[in-house]
Amino acid sequence: MGVKAFLEGGIASIVAGSTTHPLDLIKVRMQLQGEKNLPLRPAYAFHHSSHSPPIFHPKPSVSGPISVGIRIVQSEGITALFSGVSATVLRQTLYSTTRMGLYDVLKQNWTDPEIGTMPVTKKITAGLIAGGIGAAVGNPADVAMVRMQADGRLPVNQRRDYKGVFDAIRRMANQEGIGSLWRGSALTVNRAMIVTASQLASYDTFKEMILEKGWMKDGFGTHVVASFAAGFLAAVASNPIDVIKTRVMSMKVGSGGEGAPYKGALDCAVKTVRAEGVMALYKGFIPTISRQGPFTVVLFVTLEQLRKLLKDF
Repeated sequence: MGVKAFLEGGIASIVAGSTTHPLDLIKVRMQLQGEKNLPLRPAYAFHHSSHSPPIFHPKPSVSGPISVGIRIVQSEGITALFSGVSATVLRQTLYSTTRMGLYDVLKQNWTDPEIGTMPVTKKITAGLIAGGIGAAVGNPADVAMVRMQADGRLPVNQRRDYKGVFDAIRRMANQEGIGSLWRGSALTVNRAMIVTASQLASYDTFKEMILEKGWMKDGFGTHVVASFAAGFLAAVASNPIDVIKTRVMSMKVGSGGEGAPYKGALDCAVKTVRAEGVMALYKGFIPTISRQGPFTVVLFVTLEQLRKLLKDF
């Protein structure tokens, strides 16, 4: 049962991740909008000395998801919408296979045999544990995916031009050290814990509620409604962390750590809010929910079909 849970979750995640990849790429590009206007002054320097001129932050121009998508196609070609898809596949293979499988195993062990359900608190706990472990396993692919998706927004002479996910991982390790593969890992783990807890726990809860109330029967319609509601909650909860994660992972850093615009996640968060406002943490929310909704629907609908298909194995 344990191995099958990992297999089902992995296949469903790869299908969902691959089909919604263009929306994820647009989300990443939107989250990076306005970043070039950030000053490189340390985040703790809230006051200017009398000898230093104040730093003014020009208001960054922000484009919507449709215009960002059109601009990507016009400047980089239609295939650019799938930049980094190999990293997405590897990330889903490592991260989502682990989190989906672990969550299902924990759910099987923690479900009350008398009532056949698991309390919401245990669902959330299972999601936190599964998401955190899955993110730690898949972080190298996550860094590679973000960089490959963001590459097209850089000037041609500054692009990394990775040939694929394994080339990206190899070059990061050689040029920036093995530690660079886990850059932003604390953010990745935190985001994954929030996403998994809100997504998987809420899907189970919404599905159980729909069936208990008799609103719909256990089938395609129920799976779609429950999964879209779960995707919306996951997007709202995770977007601020996702913005910071994207910026920390995509920044260009020398082999000795020189030239880094951010000293870490907190530094990035403070600089982003100071320069662009609090709502900058919700940049890319429209494509996030546009991607998270379909991703979660495809994920759970595919998962439910796989469970039916493999129920006798």
